[in-house]
Amino acid sequence: QVQVVESGGGLAQAGGSLRLSCAASGRTFRLYAMGWFRQALGKEREFVAAISWSNGRTYYADSVKGRFTISRDNARNTVSLQMNYLKPEDTAVYYCAARKSDYDVVSGDGYDYWGQGTQVTVSS
Repeated sequence: QVQVVESGGGLAQAGGSLRLSCAASGRTFRLYAMGWFRQALGKEREFVAAISWSNGRTYYADSVKGRFTISRDNARNTVSLQMNYLKPEDTAVYYCAARKSDYDVVSGDGYDYWGQGTQVTVSS
């Protein structure tokens, strides 16, 4: 079993940056694909970014491509999301999630473990 805990959320101005971190427990963290999802108030949860376990391939939603960067450190059991050039529409609760398979990592349905979420608020 894997437990994930997010940190690093907060308030930023438009055009600014924030870095989210996700700490995961478990000896087999390196075998899990990791993803970031977000949910804005009154909206559906949406995919943000993911990184595979097998080859470190990264995936991004079109809305964040070129602004956000996902990375993982298997030695530290962490995955990070560097968010640059933030926009007010990036305001949401951000969730870290882990899944055992690299298949279809952009879909939230296949993730096995989820964190509690961290709030990101971007002011204009």
